Amino acid sequence: MMQKIVIKMQPKCGKCRTKAMMAAAKALGVNSVELQGENKNQMVVIGDGVDAAALTCSVRKKVKNASLEMVEEM
Repeated sequence: MMQKIVIKMQPKCGKCRTKAMMAAAKALGVNSVELQGENKNQMVVIGDGVDAAALTCSVRKKVKNASLEMVEEM
């Protein structure tokens, strides 16, 4: 089952944003990662069988402020 996961984050710099994207891309089952929003503060992850809570925790380790906004079946 394909999922669309939206994680809202508040990165302090571009380097932190890059680290968070790399952490999300390494997660099991992730097909694509992209940034959206006016300040590029929402990460949209599309994948198959991704654990949304674990993904949010791994992003939170890199960015410090990250919260799970939405999980949607595609």
